Amino acid sequence: MTRSSIPIPVPDGPHQVPSSSTSSLIELSLVLPTFNEARNIKTTLHTVHAILNSIPNLTYEIIVVDDNSPDLTWQLALDECSTLAEVRVMRRTTESGLATAVIRGWQAANGNILAVMDSDLQHPPEVLAQLVKAMRSGADLAAGSRHVEDGGVSDWSYVRRLISRTAQLIGLVLLPEVVGRIADPMSGYFMLKREAIAGKTLNPTGYKILIEVLARGSISRISEVGYVFCERKEGESKVSATIYLQYLQHLFRLRIGLLKESTFARFCLVGLSGVAVDMLLLFLLSDPSMLAWGLTRSKILSAEIAIGNNFLWNDSWTFASRVSPGSSMRSKFHRFVKFNSICLMGLIINLVLLNVMFNLLGMNRYLANGIAIGLTTFWNYFVNKHLGWRSSQ
Repeated sequence: MTRSSIPIPVPDGPHQVPSSSTSSLIELSLVLPTFNEARNIKTTLHTVHAILNSIPNLTYEIIVVDDNSPDLTWQLALDECSTLAEVRVMRRTTESGLATAVIRGWQAANGNILAVMDSDLQHPPEVLAQLVKAMRSGADLAAGSRHVEDGGVSDWSYVRRLISRTAQLIGLVLLPEVVGRIADPMSGYFMLKREAIAGKTLNPTGYKILIEVLARGSISRISEVGYVFCERKEGESKVSATIYLQYLQHLFRLRIGLLKESTFARFCLVGLSGVAVDMLLLFLLSDPSMLAWGLTRSKILSAEIAIGNNFLWNDSWTFASRVSPGSSMRSKFHRFVKFNSICLMGLIINLVLLNVMFNLLGMNRYLANGIAIGLTTFWNYFVNKHLGWRSSQ
């Protein structure tokens, strides 16, 4: 192992990026994932090195992460270290895949800005200067984009363009809150602040790591820089049907994972249990074949019992992380009073909607009740999240 080769780092978790040292003098760490790029790696390293050197006051490192290429890409990269002092090389022998290569490179990086680009010159290196400028202007993430002004693709066929756009559309359907944040969510050319993903567990599949970063990272401000995606001049393309299948797998896994982590999803699940309680009691109390009480009186009683059910589940599960350990019964009672008061306004809205739909529009009482519950769910969640449960409680 030479001075410029580094072992695979031991991470804090499966794929966690550690926080940077406050004493780090490196501003930018650029990762180049490689596999069988012997024809391109020398040109790429020298081109990228020259462009980064031209950026005023930039301290940087270039980390080549190679998946034990049979064509000895890693060895060729190591050979360049004697003239390019900023280059480091990681040769992986027990792990493979572009996305994990990027993360392993970031784990070994020293910079406060983490970046990735292709090593085959399909990502024009001159765009690096614009991305650095965007990061220095305060962006949490700066991405090269094919779908904004000055962006595009060079010689893609109609079929390839259609496949790419279809993949993005599927992403928008499955993960609108993630994919919809950026014009080119499938870009593999971007930079981000290390602290945006420090300590986060990243577990991407395939090539599209940007979606994972957007989903898991703490990213507020995004800047996009247009670029034209170029066809590779040397070597073979790695685009295949398998990559698109991995992309779909990644989307589904993220969708399920984000739902599990979402307090709103939990709140809705709890709400469904409340709906079951509410519907059952409404039937027992108001249905002509049961007690046949008045609709309004029956609704008030069934809703109040459902509210009690929902509070217990939300307090112990949905917002459990906001409840201080050892919270007293008095505090619990105060939270219940708040929850009840907030839900009371929702109940008033619910009653108005229910009576309008049932008495004026002639809608089935249970369908009307279900619609009214759905329309008040958002009110109950957001107000309870910010007022009913606070992290200080």
